Order: sequence, then structure tokens, then C-alpha cells
Amino acid sequence: MSFTFSETVLDELAEQLSVRGYHVFDSEIPHDVCQALLTKMGVESDGFKHAAIGRGAGQQHQASIRGDKILWLTPECDTDNLYLDLMSQLRLAINRRLYLGLNEFESHYAIYQPGQYYQKHIDSLKGSQNRILTSVLFLNPNWQAEDQGELLIYDEQDQLIETISPTFGKWVVFLSEVFPHEVSATNVDRFSIAGWFRVSNSQHGY
Repeated sequence: MSFTFSETVLDELAEQLSVRGYHVFDSEIPHDVCQALLTKMGVESDGFKHAAIGRGAGQQHQASIRGDKILWLTPECDTDNLYLDLMSQLRLAINRRLYLGLNEFESHYAIYQPGQYYQKHIDSLKGSQNRILTSVLFLNPNWQAEDQGELLIYDEQDQLIETISPTFGKWVVFLSEVFPHEVSATNVDRFSIAGWFRVSNSQHGY
């Protein structure tokens, strides 16, 4: 399978990143890609590890702050490459339009089990020039409002500006150092892929 973004989608994202700093798409990642990614999450569920908070030697698992399990995407996996190739297209297109100088992308699958959440946090400290754009793809078929597990996005004044339901195929992109965000506690297994476009070297950068 090979997929490409339309110029219209890329123009729309670039414009919204310039104006608002974030954008939400309902179904721009092809359904077949989303289904393949979700299927892999089920097949390789035993390979997921508890996510850590912090960096380097300071990394630690604290379920009271972050409860998900993760598995990094790698270019050696054909299924992962369906998504990584799309994100590479996006990286190049955004660089052409916004001159961000993005040169890497890292991404992991995430599973939240019932009762789990991720407290409010920000993906990149201001001025760090590390993670520039955050991308989140949701992979939850038949999601219902009572399932919860929404992504909550706040502005720089800590006011809630978006409550995003994690429905299958919904895709969010935002400026990493601008928007605090959190994952509310889910009532069902919740599946997603989180990723970051970067301008520096990374152990998991693709």
C-alpha cells in the first residue's frame, strides 16, 4: 500500500498551524493504514512496556502520572512504515510551507487500559528546540462518549480550548512547546499513536 496526502490537506494544516498552532482532522489518514496499525497493536500487545516520564537517567515509571504502555515504531516493520512514510511526507511539506527545519520524526503506539490517564504536561520546554510538532492518531473503533479517554488541550493561560474524542482515524497536530495537554481517564482500552517532529538527534528518530 502506498498513500500520499493531498496538497489541500497539507495547505490546510500549514495554515492552521500558523493561525492557531494546532489542527484536528477527522479522517485524513487512510482507513486501511489505520486498520493495519490497530491490528499490529493487537498482535504485538505483549511487546508493550510501561511508559516512563523524565529524560535520560531521570526516567521513571509513575502510574499516578502516566499509565499507558508503549511500543516504538521502527522502519524495519512494513506496517510501521505505512505511517512513518506519511509522516515523512508531512515533515517535508511543512518544512516547505513553514520553514521549520524538521529533520526527524519519532513515534510510539500507546495503550491505555480502563482507569488509566496521563496528567497535564507539555511535550517540549520553550526554547529547547527539541520536539517542535506533536502528532496524535487515534485508533478506537466504535468509541462512545461514555468511554471517555479524551485528549484535552489547553492554551498558554491554562484554559481548556479543545476536548478531542479519540475516535478511529481522528488525527491531531499541534505545536509541542505551546499547548499543555492531558489524556482523561478512559473507561475502555484506548489505542493511539503519539509522535513528534524534531530538529535534533534522537535515539528513536525516523
